[in-house]
Amino acid sequence: MAISSSSRQMLLLPLLVAGVLLSSVHANFYQNVEITWGDGRGQINNNGELLTLSLDRASGSGFQSKNEYLFGKIDMQIKLVPGNSAGTVTAYYLKSPGSTWDEIDFEFLGNLSGDPYTLHTNVFTQGKGNREQQFKLWFDPTSDFHTYSILWNPQRIIFSVDGTPIREFKNMESQGVLFPKSQPMRMYSSLWNADDWATRGGLVKTDWSQAPFTASYRGFNEDACVWSNGKSTCPNGSSQGTSGSWLSQELDTTGQERMRWVQRNFMIYNYCADTKRFPQGVPRECTAA
Repeated sequence: MAISSSSRQMLLLPLLVAGVLLSSVHANFYQNVEITWGDGRGQINNNGELLTLSLDRASGSGFQSKNEYLFGKIDMQIKLVPGNSAGTVTAYYLKSPGSTWDEIDFEFLGNLSGDPYTLHTNVFTQGKGNREQQFKLWFDPTSDFHTYSILWNPQRIIFSVDGTPIREFKNMESQGVLFPKSQPMRMYSSLWNADDWATRGGLVKTDWSQAPFTASYRGFNEDACVWSNGKSTCPNGSSQGTSGSWLSQELDTTGQERMRWVQRNFMIYNYCADTKRFPQGVPRECTAA
């Protein structure tokens, strides 16, 4: 899809800002995360600055943050599996434990060489999801690192790519819509085989001759209320060591305009528009003011 010069200008500023901000982040994966599965397929290198996950026919791999959060702004730079990644899924998400969990998802669905990745997003509250929105990205996410951010505060959840907001899920509890606000969540990421559904609804299977498949990570930043021993590090509304401005952050007019532009041009599925799936009416948050 061609991008106009004005659209490129719209995207350029947040890209530059994101680059400036992230240049000052010195995340150390040894300190901040632990590899939880994969029998050696997850590795931390470059003195803790780079993490890779691999997938082969025997197993995928994954890691999680050492901290749990109750609200925060979580950033990760990811370079996705290149080439023929059909059937694979690279997941990056926040999730609470238990059978009535909360969850905020980025999932990158693999593709045949030359086709665009599908970015799948979802929000679960108390074990209930069905809030999928999907996008095609406006760049090649396999050629370099790009920043994927989750901002989660008591009023809203904002999904962003390179500083550009692509989705907002607002707190509409006053209108009977559940919102994740009471269960601490941990950051997780994994690379796994999902060729029963990931690419063209499962029609395209994983080509194991291309294995191992590898995704790379750097620049992890957790600006968050860390949850420990039943308490938050920021009970007074500011995150530890920062101003905590993200706790009340919302999209300004420019942010709303950029998000609408992305949704008009790159959204390929929106549960709020799926009347076949919801014949009795779309979920309440889709129509609430």
